[in-house]
Amino acid sequence: MKRASIIMIVGSLCLLGLFAFPLWNIMLGAPQYPDPLGMNIHITGIQGVSEFDLQNIDGLNHYIGMKTIPKADEMWEFNVFPFVIIGMVLLGVLLGILGYIGKIDYRYFLGWFLLMSILGIMGMYDFNLWLTDYGSNLDPHAIIKVINEDGTPMTYKPPLFGYKKLLNFDVSSIPATGAWLMFVGMALTVVAFIVGWKSTGSHSSHQTHKLATS
Repeated sequence: MKRASIIMIVGSLCLLGLFAFPLWNIMLGAPQYPDPLGMNIHITGIQGVSEFDLQNIDGLNHYIGMKTIPKADEMWEFNVFPFVIIGMVLLGVLLGILGYIGKIDYRYFLGWFLLMSILGIMGMYDFNLWLTDYGSNLDPHAIIKVINEDGTPMTYKPPLFGYKKLLNFDVSSIPATGAWLMFVGMALTVVAFIVGWKSTGSHSSHQTHKLATS
C-alpha cells in the first residue's frame, strides 16, 4: 500500500504542471499567414503563441463580428480553475499520505480519479459553451457577413477537439502540455488504485495461507 500511496502523491502533483504549461492550444493557418496564428489557453488566462497573435486574431474577428478574446478578469473560469486544481492536488497528496500511514485504503484513490474526471468533463462542457458563444454570437453590424446555403449566418466556432475549415482558415484545437501532464497524473492515480488493490489482495492471501498452515 505504501508504493500505491507514493504513486498517488506523484500523480496528484502532476496537476501542478497546469500552472506552468497551457491546457489547450488553438491554431489558425491561412495562405496569407505563413506563420499560423495561435492561442494558448491556460487555467489563468489566454495567451498568444507568438507576441502579436491575439492582436491579429482580434483584428480578423472584428471584420466578421466576433467578440475580442476575453481577458483573464472577464471570465470567472480563470479565477476559479486555479483554486480547483490546487484543491485537487492537496486532496490527492492528503489521500496519499493517509494511505501511506494506513489510515485509508486504495478505494479512496479511485474516488479522487472519479471526482477529477467529473470536474474535467464539466470544464470541457463549459469550454465548449464558450467556444459556441465566441463563434456564433456575432455583431449584426459586422463589416463582413457570410451566409450559409440555407440563408442563415455562418458561425465561426472553433472545434472543441480536432480540425475544422473556417472560410480560408485551417483551425486545429488540441490538448497542450498542461493537459497531457494532467492526463498522466490522472492515469497514475488509477495505477495507484490497482497497485493498492493488488497489494491488499496479496497481503490477505498471505495472511490466509499463514493461518491455514499454522
